[in-house]
Amino acid sequence: MTGSDLLRYARVHRGLAVAVTTAAVALLSAFFGGTHIALPSIGSGGVTTGVPFRHELPLLSAVFLTAALDGAMSAHDEMGASAMHRFRLQYCTGLTVTACAFSFTTEALAVGPEAGVVFVRSLLIWFGLALVSVRLLGHQLGWIIPLASAFFLIWYPHNRWDWTSNPATDLFSWAVAALALSVGVGATAATPWRRKAFLRR
Repeated sequence: MTGSDLLRYARVHRGLAVAVTTAAVALLSAFFGGTHIALPSIGSGGVTTGVPFRHELPLLSAVFLTAALDGAMSAHDEMGASAMHRFRLQYCTGLTVTACAFSFTTEALAVGPEAGVVFVRSLLIWFGLALVSVRLLGHQLGWIIPLASAFFLIWYPHNRWDWTSNPATDLFSWAVAALALSVGVGATAATPWRRKAFLRR
């Protein structure tokens, strides 16, 4: 497909809206990410725990990215041929890379390169979980599974699974990112007609 085809595809699939909202989240994190969210701590008798705002903001970007899969042509895309699915993958990959690059740049300038890497890693993990949520629950509920995981991280912080706090070089968190993204992409690729074709074998 040509560049004009890509522009038309992006217009139908909310490309501009996704780009603007993910950029807004990155800027929000850069300017206000250091603000702590006061949340009640479980079993602490009224003691609150503070969670840096920037730890949870990548979740918003991840959910906004899944909006690129929705739109007026989403049902048609699901039934498209392999060439259409490859184009859809390239489009979503381009949007995701753009969001990650902008998010890293703003976080690196505001806080430092390590914060930028952690932000991107969190975005990728939550994006993978959001893709699974979209496949299981529908386009409007892509936030359910990411939000459920965020609750776990907020109330049980600084554990092995807390990819929002682990260092940028933490290999376990990167393994979680690779796994979440792989499962999410696989869930997106498992369209109804592909599942039926697989079951007929």
